[in-house]
Amino acid sequence: MHIATYYLNDPAAPKPNSPTRLGANVLFEHEGKLLLEQRWDCGAWGLVGGRLRSGERAVHGIARELREETGISLPESAFAYLRTCDEPGRIAAYRDGTVWRMVIVLFAACVQEPPLLKPSRESTQLRFFSREELTMLEIAPTHRDLVAAWIDSAKKTEKA
Repeated sequence: MHIATYYLNDPAAPKPNSPTRLGANVLFEHEGKLLLEQRWDCGAWGLVGGRLRSGERAVHGIARELREETGISLPESAFAYLRTCDEPGRIAAYRDGTVWRMVIVLFAACVQEPPLLKPSRESTQLRFFSREELTMLEIAPTHRDLVAAWIDSAKKTEKA
């Protein structure tokens, strides 16, 4: 049973009733494919990452989250900062009534060797997807625009 609903710039989204949460996510690539996790809390696919701990540097947090959620350990130097997504309409609402706005620090990372994936309890599965496969997935709304931008940037690189 799903316990969370995610919104992006949706007028039907509930208003936040908890402090804004700062998190980090990664566009993690291998052989031109993007790693996503199928989230246990909503059933949709999303980027690997999660909430930053109090006082935690974003790059440390994404390295920790990647390790916790996938079993992949990378040094902080492997992550390239892309941008901070601070739109007011990125909302998470939980079955217990908690609603918060999320701010995402977005990173990119790539590995050459195929990684051994070990899903955590936060994921029902982990998988790398091609751009074509991504267009057919149910992606969490709070990550949909980030994945779409990755698809578009990959297409532009191919044309160059």
